[in-house]
Amino acid sequence: MGSEIEQSDPPMAHVFMISFPGQGHINPLLRLGKRLASKGLLVTFSTTATYGQVMRSANDAISDAPVPVGDGFIRFEFIEDGWPEHDPRREDLDQYIPHLDSVGRKRVPEMLARQAREGRPVSCLINNPFIPWVSDVADDLGVPSAVLWVQSCASFLAYYYYFHSIVPFPDENALDIDVQIPSVPLLKWDEIPSFLHPTTPYGCLRRAILGQFQNLSKPFCVLADTFYELEAEMVDHINTLCGPMRPIGPLFKDPKPVSGSSRVRADSMKADQECIGWLDRKPTGSVVYISFGTVVHLKQEQVDEIAAALAAAGVAFLWVMKPPHPDKGFTPHKLPEGFLEKAGDNGKVVQFSPQVQVLAHPALACFMTHCGWNSTMEALTSGVPVVAFPQWGDQVTDAKFLCDVFGVGLRLCRGEHENRVIPKEEVEKCLREATSGPKAAELKKNALKWKAAAERAVAEGGSSDQNLQAFVDEIRMRSKIMFGDANNKCSGN
Repeated sequence: MGSEIEQSDPPMAHVFMISFPGQGHINPLLRLGKRLASKGLLVTFSTTATYGQVMRSANDAISDAPVPVGDGFIRFEFIEDGWPEHDPRREDLDQYIPHLDSVGRKRVPEMLARQAREGRPVSCLINNPFIPWVSDVADDLGVPSAVLWVQSCASFLAYYYYFHSIVPFPDENALDIDVQIPSVPLLKWDEIPSFLHPTTPYGCLRRAILGQFQNLSKPFCVLADTFYELEAEMVDHINTLCGPMRPIGPLFKDPKPVSGSSRVRADSMKADQECIGWLDRKPTGSVVYISFGTVVHLKQEQVDEIAAALAAAGVAFLWVMKPPHPDKGFTPHKLPEGFLEKAGDNGKVVQFSPQVQVLAHPALACFMTHCGWNSTMEALTSGVPVVAFPQWGDQVTDAKFLCDVFGVGLRLCRGEHENRVIPKEEVEKCLREATSGPKAAELKKNALKWKAAAERAVAEGGSSDQNLQAFVDEIRMRSKIMFGDANNKCSGN
């Protein structure tokens, strides 16, 4: 394996990726890593050792040995943070984020020095939001860096304008003012990313994200898991403010099969593949898919109302009910007594689904989602209408765009500010509208339009394909300048 890397021509540039330890952050960064590897780069992917252990338990391809992906390789090396696995401080982000900052600033330079000693000098560092210190480390070491923005360009602009105090945002004296940002539709006070609202309980996440905007001059570019045609005006505006912003998504859509790519995944659990066979037996456009991501945990009362609405609407459903993390202190959800028995083969509940495969299945009618950006992109560009059930963060902004701008969704709630359990009657009405009748047809038509646009963007010569290739070319150029052909060989050992 090492000799294959050593003998590559031209020699492989080495990209070192560092992700915040969360499924919604790791997935898009790893997808980018596989795309870069497929184009002939060596990629080392890193996050905390605790999360790395979770990844390894679900996937035997997570290894420090290089795994072939297309024309390149990907390997894994994790950061020890010095805390015991079940230390309760991990669940307190006010403690854990500063701790990870402190540990990372020490560990990452040591890891990069070891890469150089072992014949794999690093040509570029790439991080995602919540760990802005990576840009500082890269700057201190003189290593080029980039950031993968894993939210929408609208959210990026909201954070940028808030950080620079360019337009008014809600504050303690005016909690409910709306926000007008150039190139972005008017955002009501509860449609801005909720971390920016003065009432947010997640001030540590606001500080972490804004730290990246403080460091925005250090990366040589910002990559975004979106595509130009979806957010063109906003991308153009960002490039007048701080560019370059390069949309390279949707990253989950591979324009052509790449050898080895499917082996390497970041799932925190093994997906239930039986649900695909169950979907195969369902009529086209008949199933409601329900999933609220890996972090959102609804109140039990809300689960009861959704279940009652499904029973009343009589629609087939595939419901992902992931067990809560044992350290979070949440009680696992329970379905009403007799609910599944009454649903029979019309309903299926799983702990974890292969979501990309599910969304691509013709049996789906719509997706009830928390509107995280990964789920938003996957639904939107798989041609699946959504029932928007946002909770916090950028989810509320994504819901606004899905429903009011992209025209593919119905909004069921307005997030944590609404502070109410959505009753069965409202959920049922929304499900009926999204699955049958003229509104459902309109949503589906718009979703298919965006699916086609996304496929053009990632196809050879499309906007995202060109941006990704330009990024790869720039990494190779910078690597050649840093190390030269003779020293830019990687041992892979």
